[in-house]
Amino acid sequence: MTGSTYLRYELLRNARNWRFVIFSLLWPLLLFVTIAGTQRHQTFDGTGFPLYFMTAMAALGTMVAVVSSGARIAAERSIGWTRQLRITPLRPGRYLRAKVLCGYAMALLVIVVMGVAGTILGVRLSASQWLTVIGLLLAGLIPLAILGIVLGHLLSTDSLTLAVGGITTVLALVGGAYGFQIAQSGPLFDIMKGLPSYWLVQAGRTAFGGGVWPAEGWIVIAAWTLVLIPVAALVYRRDTSRA
Repeated sequence: MTGSTYLRYELLRNARNWRFVIFSLLWPLLLFVTIAGTQRHQTFDGTGFPLYFMTAMAALGTMVAVVSSGARIAAERSIGWTRQLRITPLRPGRYLRAKVLCGYAMALLVIVVMGVAGTILGVRLSASQWLTVIGLLLAGLIPLAILGIVLGHLLSTDSLTLAVGGITTVLALVGGAYGFQIAQSGPLFDIMKGLPSYWLVQAGRTAFGGGVWPAEGWIVIAAWTLVLIPVAALVYRRDTSRA
């Protein structure tokens, strides 16, 4: 099986995944329309609330989309599909790349849907600002996509479903994705800024201000990525050696 064939298969399979539609797409969209629709003229920390909450719900949905790639890996391990793939010409790098790209494809769909909903509720950004929002969201998802691969090779299908829900909920809550920040200063705020989810939520406000993340944001994303890449390689090799 070639890498392109496997990627096409994965994209078609993910398109039929009703869990993605509910948890990554419909749930954030419902929250956004319900909450932002009633507060469309309010502001949040100097930013229009619909813009802030649109980006926050996009962050929530995209986090679920990329981390959920681990659930597909765990499911394939449980039925022996991963073992079968290893005896095909499909290289490990292309296998993992397909998982990441599928997660990103689902994430892009979430961003588009949330962007349309935001525009309907009055969010107005220039083309460059939209590109900045989308670019920052995609950049901030890199360590979370790797985290999904790590979880997929560490946990069983049943336990990973709970892990994905719990991890994304905590990251969204601490990152401020539910329309409020649990801290504005102090040690807890420092912890918040040390998470990728915080910078995902800040993408809309950053773009609206005409800039990108400060150096701190890029350092956080890079640090998480550099830590998780060798962990993903380790758990993959360990899982492969057992087969």
